[in-house]
Amino acid sequence: MKTRTRLAVLVVGATGSIGRLVVEQALARGHNVRALVRAGAPGARQLDPAAQRVVGDLTRVGTLADAVSGIDAVVFTHGSSGGGKAEAERVDYGAVRNVLAALNGRRDVRIALMTSIGVTNRTGAYNRCTEIHDWKRRGERLLRASGLPYTIVRPGWFDYNAADQLKLHFLQGDTRQAGDPSDGAVSRRQIAQVLVASLGCESAHGKTLELVAERGPEQSDLEQMFAALAVDVPSAANGFDAIGDMANMPIEQEPQRVRETLRDAMVPSAGLAPRTVPTLSARTPGADS
Repeated sequence: MKTRTRLAVLVVGATGSIGRLVVEQALARGHNVRALVRAGAPGARQLDPAAQRVVGDLTRVGTLADAVSGIDAVVFTHGSSGGGKAEAERVDYGAVRNVLAALNGRRDVRIALMTSIGVTNRTGAYNRCTEIHDWKRRGERLLRASGLPYTIVRPGWFDYNAADQLKLHFLQGDTRQAGDPSDGAVSRRQIAQVLVASLGCESAHGKTLELVAERGPEQSDLEQMFAALAVDVPSAANGFDAIGDMANMPIEQEPQRVRETLRDAMVPSAGLAPRTVPTLSARTPGADS
C-alpha cells in the first residue's frame, strides 16, 4: 500500500464509538493525531493520551481554525443522535460544510468520510422521520464537489457481524436498502481500519464504497480492494453523487441554501466552476430557504 509514513490527522467525532477506534488505529500507524472535542466533553478523557485534544464545535465554523491548522488529513466519524431533522442538518451535514469552509481553499488535505449504507434511500421510514440519509448524502456531495482527495465509506450495521464474519467486502451503487441488518454488517474496529487505511492509499482516492463483512478471515492488505473500485465522476449533471447511485435527489429540487453551499464548494480546477451550473443558484418554486 502506498503510504506516507506520517500524517497530521484530524478526527471529527473522535469521542464516539468509532472515532475512538480511528484515533487508536491512526496512532498505531504512526500518524500524529488531533482529536476534535467539545469544551468539557467527558469522552475526551477516554481518548488515547498520545492524541492531541483540540477544542472546537463542529457545528460552528468559527471555532475550527485551530483544529484544521497544519493538518494533512481529516477523518469524519460524526453523526447526529435523536435530534430530528434540524440536528441532522446541523451535525451530519454541517460538520462537513464547516470543516471544508475552515480549510479555506486548501486542496491538499485528504478526507475520509463515514456516512451509511442505504444513504440514497429517501423513502424508508427512517429517512422520512429524520432526513439523516438526505443530510449525510448532501455532505458527500459537498466533498465530491470540493476537489479534495477523498474516500467515502458507507458502513453496514455496526457490530452485527458474527465472530467468524470478518472478510471485508467493498460494494458500490448503494443497492442494499432493506433498512435492517440484512443490508450487511461490519465491526466498528474494521470500519476504523478502512477509514484510516484509505488516507495512505492512492487507489482509494475519489471512491465511494459500502462496507460489509462476510464469513471468512479478514484481509491484511486493502490496496487491491480499493484499486478494484470504480472511481466517482462527480458533476452537476449527476448531482455530485457516487458512481452507480440512484438519481433520486435532483439538485434543482434541493433547498436554496444547499444549492448555494454546493456552488460555493466547487473548484474551477476540477471543471466545476459555479458559472457552469446556473441551476444551483436559481430558486426553485417551493424550495426551502
